[in-house]
Amino acid sequence: MPKNELIGKKIHIQGIVQGVGFRPFIYSLASKYHLTGWVRNSSAGVDIVANGSTLNMASFLDEIRINPPPLAKIDQLETIEVEPDSFTDFTIIESHTEEGGFIPISPDIAICPDCLRELFDPADRRYRYPFINCTNCGPRFTIIKDIPYDRPLTTMADFKLCAQCSREYHDPSDRRFHAQPVACADCGPQVWFEAKEHAKITGGEAIQTARHWLKQGKIVAIKGLGGFHLACDATNPAAIDELRRRKRRSEKSFALMVFDSSAAQQFCLISPAERALLESKEKPIVILERKPNCALPAQIAPGLRTLGIMLPYTPLHYLLLEPEADYPQVWVMTSGNLSEEPIAYANSTALSELGEIADGFLLNDREIETRVDDSVIAELRGKPYFFRRSRGYAPTPLRSPYPLREILAVGAELKNTFCLTRGEYAFLSHHIGDLENMETLQAFENSISHYERIFKIDPICLAHDLHADYLSSQYAQKRSQAENLPQVAVQHHHAHLAACLADNLWDSPEAVIGIIFDGTGLGTDGKIWGGEFLIGNYDGFYRPFHLAEYPLPGGDAAIRQPRRLAAAYLWKAGIPWEEDLPPIKALNNQEKSVLLTQLEKSINTPVTSSMGRLFDVVAALLGLRQVINYEAQAAIELENIAVCPEKGKYRFNIEAGVIDPKPLLEEILSDLRNGIQANLVAARFHCSVVEMVRAVCDILRKETGIQKVALSGGVWQNMLLTRQAIEGLEKDNFQVLTHQATPPNDGCIALGQAMIANQQLK
Repeated sequence: MPKNELIGKKIHIQGIVQGVGFRPFIYSLASKYHLTGWVRNSSAGVDIVANGSTLNMASFLDEIRINPPPLAKIDQLETIEVEPDSFTDFTIIESHTEEGGFIPISPDIAICPDCLRELFDPADRRYRYPFINCTNCGPRFTIIKDIPYDRPLTTMADFKLCAQCSREYHDPSDRRFHAQPVACADCGPQVWFEAKEHAKITGGEAIQTARHWLKQGKIVAIKGLGGFHLACDATNPAAIDELRRRKRRSEKSFALMVFDSSAAQQFCLISPAERALLESKEKPIVILERKPNCALPAQIAPGLRTLGIMLPYTPLHYLLLEPEADYPQVWVMTSGNLSEEPIAYANSTALSELGEIADGFLLNDREIETRVDDSVIAELRGKPYFFRRSRGYAPTPLRSPYPLREILAVGAELKNTFCLTRGEYAFLSHHIGDLENMETLQAFENSISHYERIFKIDPICLAHDLHADYLSSQYAQKRSQAENLPQVAVQHHHAHLAACLADNLWDSPEAVIGIIFDGTGLGTDGKIWGGEFLIGNYDGFYRPFHLAEYPLPGGDAAIRQPRRLAAAYLWKAGIPWEEDLPPIKALNNQEKSVLLTQLEKSINTPVTSSMGRLFDVVAALLGLRQVINYEAQAAIELENIAVCPEKGKYRFNIEAGVIDPKPLLEEILSDLRNGIQANLVAARFHCSVVEMVRAVCDILRKETGIQKVALSGGVWQNMLLTRQAIEGLEKDNFQVLTHQATPPNDGCIALGQAMIANQQLK
């Protein structure tokens, strides 16, 4: 075909292509290559009709594929040759709604360098405007009510553009062309400060008042992108203690926000990879090791040698953290809620729910459609390793290696997320939280409805955990009955395995070894699992090895009291309760008597194979933690005292598919009696678990020939254990699969449930 022959193309693009400057990008490209035609948003993506020469059309398509806008993600680009039309120019036309059409939506993105420069430029008309944004940054998912992503379908609909903003919005050459949240101080959202018995303060003075109150040791509730934060001065021990008291969060660590990575480096050791995560467009909370001489109060993260730090991600945050020569700007920024409840995201709700916690409120009138918590990430081998996937990442879909039916998977009870699937997309939700109260359940149900609406998914099947008492399982069961939908009950640890496979785009029928270590999950035998070696894939699994079953006297009561766990494990192992042992010393005579009766008569004493519980037991034996105040506290503190490198290890008894820690417990007690320091015992314990993992995997490889290993479950948030296990398994020539875009904890469960349910529907 001659290079200059006029041809026509109809082009459809699917992916994250709305709200990211894609239409102006196409418009500019069309001008560059002398094409005529049009581009529009639709509820199924972006449509283009273009005429031009063969050569220019080829260059146009190549540049779309190779160099899209920075926030865009092209999943599919289809072209059909059509007859050239009589277009005289290239235009952006009105959006089009297609029946059943759906597209991924961009997550909320931190302020871009261009907007940040304008924010602090006295000559710019948006100087110090706390809601500055453009096509390359700002709110997205949290303000969207429906698709296509146009201003009338967002919470910005009521803010009428002023003449200057309107010119920018309609100018294809402007950075704010069709930026839906675009605004300025004359026409956009406004900020104000209010407190009891205090006059309302507006504008820039409101932000300065909030800064002043923070420096005075007060607690301020701040409305951010996806909800409220509770903030206080992180250099003020009294303010931190008061925030803990009011929020009812006695010891769980608080996140911090600082102005930039240089400020973070004053307090923490930061590798180049960690710096890249801190400064990324998503701006997550990054778990960093605090410096030995860190001047910040210990009560920010009691018992831990790490801090969770994030950088500002909105212009309002930058104005709050603006450096001062005489004062270190480092604020605690924790979720704006009472302990275990969803974060507040509406002004009225915040004022009522947080009124007994916050001294003052920094509010604004840009409504939040969907509340979204901050994401939490560690660095693993130079890449992000999620503890919580939320703001900045959700609702970006995960790709499936093959097409999926329309399924709703409702996840587990703790760290809940849900997952909706359609085509090659798995829409794993933002972090919902622990489904242990009606407020979180309502947030869960509302979010499901929102996702189904904006992604146009009408589930034909519901997947849930095998545990029928979880609120998520009850939701699935009730909806299944109401809508006459089939439901699939998925074993908890099988879901973990499937999630790790899906996270690695696993498309093979081949089975892998799944090492699933967590705290609690209902097994197919009705017992509590958690220290599992599975052989399986999406189709199914079997359980060749597991930790030995030990008693849980009182069930959940034992989980909250590692001293009871430790006593029970010693009893089962036949090890005497010597009075000088820390967990035994922590029990009074009556407690010991009741506990012994429970154990001997099996009264309310289920058994568990949980690895999480074994960590709790060791922490109690070392005297670290006899009662916990938040989930996994004992295990986290055990990791934090471990001194490495350390090569010593204790024995597990591996026999007939059962891994018994009895010899390990005996050897730990022997070390303690011989005066070995707790930090060395903790390190040896970690080494012991790694060596046990290597030994069992070696046995399984000899039996099955399988050389691929998947690591999932909340215990794999222990970065010391994870790094050592990967290194050890790779030395043994195993290929190790870890989570890439989902957390190893129960935040991944819904993805695994969906993949297993899809396989069953086949």
